[in-house]
Amino acid sequence: FPSGPSPQRREAGRRAAALPDADMGAAVPAGARLFLALTLCLAAGAAEPDGRPAGRKVLPPPSNLHYSFGQLCKLKWTWNPAEGIHSGCDLKYCSEILINGIPQDNREWTKNLFREEAVSLNEEVHFRVRSECKSDNTSEPSNWVKISTPPKGAAGTAAVGINCTWHDLEYMVCTWLPGQNANASTNYTLYYWYEGLGNHQQCQNYIYGENFGCNFSLSIPNSTNGYPTISILIRDNSEEIRPVCTNRNPTTIVKPGPPRIVTVSMIRDEIHIEWQKPGTFPPNCLAYQVEFKDSKSDFVQLYDIKQSNKTWFPNVHPNTVYILKVRARPEETCYSSSHWSDWSEEKSIGENTDFTFYIVLILTIPLTVAVATIILLVYLKRLKILIYPQIPDPRKIIKRMFGEQIEDSQSCPGDDFLNVYKPAMEEEIHYLVCIENPESSTSENEDRERPSLQVKAL
Repeated sequence: FPSGPSPQRREAGRRAAALPDADMGAAVPAGARLFLALTLCLAAGAAEPDGRPAGRKVLPPPSNLHYSFGQLCKLKWTWNPAEGIHSGCDLKYCSEILINGIPQDNREWTKNLFREEAVSLNEEVHFRVRSECKSDNTSEPSNWVKISTPPKGAAGTAAVGINCTWHDLEYMVCTWLPGQNANASTNYTLYYWYEGLGNHQQCQNYIYGENFGCNFSLSIPNSTNGYPTISILIRDNSEEIRPVCTNRNPTTIVKPGPPRIVTVSMIRDEIHIEWQKPGTFPPNCLAYQVEFKDSKSDFVQLYDIKQSNKTWFPNVHPNTVYILKVRARPEETCYSSSHWSDWSEEKSIGENTDFTFYIVLILTIPLTVAVATIILLVYLKRLKILIYPQIPDPRKIIKRMFGEQIEDSQSCPGDDFLNVYKPAMEEEIHYLVCIENPESSTSENEDRERPSLQVKAL
């Protein structure tokens, strides 16, 4: 028995497969073909060449778009309203800013015929706007109307690395570096402005060195709407130097000054410390950190203090010196800044009992006394010599005198040179005594004329 279809059926199948598509279409009813053609035509005409759905009216765009410079770092775009807008359209203008061709996620819808934004002047700014009906589904937005603002000056000459800090809510310090293509003679000038100031102001107190900088007084009254944005412009009078603008939220760059420690006291085994808040910050808008250091072990502990300007430390050792200092940081509920202040002046308390000092003192005192005694004895001996000089012996002086006379008489004139070196010799001295003898009276007259003497040798 055959297992497949019969040869006649296989042949019929091959013929059917070989039929062209036109022959197969002939088997489709004419009404169906007409419906299919109409559907394809409608689908093809439902879209415009630009991809928008067909049958929806495209709104006319705004006209006469141009820009102008307003306040510091402010660029203002204005345009004329779109014409031919029907009354049922809730017309709004959609605008967008691009920096160097890159969208900045700042699309905005408004009924106004202008838009003003703070921009950086050292990059090319593109602006575009179009018309839209927000509540009308029968119309499409208009085409974009575009305008660009090229930067002035040469590339690489603008100031870079701009950093600003608002100190103690009283003054602001801004620093920057010169552009890599700027000349050494470039003289950057800083201008600042914020809402409520009126006209922009020029900074006067410049800082020169490795970094350029300038500081200016800045006391902004806090309002219910918060602090206004600060616009900073740094430029040079030369047209070759490119200006640069930066806009800062002052609440993000606040830096308090160092607190001032008022009192540090030790009560029994506790140390109490109190300090004064810096600047003109509102109450409870500063958090503090206290550094507590042990002088013996140099172990440092940090304690965070909130909503208070004093604290205390228990279980301290009385014979140890402790060193304390404080710094401040803005509270997150008041400011968005994370800048810590500088540390306050260090204060120390306690007594450091070091026996090494006493040991050295005990050894030094006897040594000092001994040296002083020796010096005193030497001095007294010299003083005794001055007070009680040696008394000379007169016998030696007489002997020396007579001995020199005898030597002089015995020496020959030619032997003077030799006698100088001849030692003095001692001579025996004999004494003579004259005695007068009495004689007869007859010879008294003769004796008167010639006295009689008797000599005895002793």
